[in-house]
Amino acid sequence: QVQPVESGGGLVQPGESLRLSCPASTRDIEVFGMAWYRRRPGTQRQFVAGITGDYTTTYADSVKGRFTISRDNAKGTVDLQMENLKPEDTALYYCNTLSSEGLAPWGQGTQVTVSP
Repeated sequence: QVQPVESGGGLVQPGESLRLSCPASTRDIEVFGMAWYRRRPGTQRQFVAGITGDYTTTYADSVKGRFTISRDNAKGTVDLQMENLKPEDTALYYCNTLSSEGLAPWGQGTQVTVSP
């Protein structure tokens, strides 16, 4: 498995939006699904959103209605559109497979900071 390279993070104010992106092969999406995870300061890495080969999506309760995970087959990426960001969304965001069976080495992540 290839180490993911996440992008799109940044510093935004509460209520603003960001779009994260991560290259993902069709095979990985179809076989293992893909997901976004995050690690907030002082906590362990947690699941944020996932998408399977049949486009089924799942979300952590804390982001439902604000975050949308999608796959862009043309670009070969899995993206996370984040709306109405809150300070508690501040974290290092990672992408990796949804299934632990296909887990790749964790990448460096992309930092999202939400601050007035």
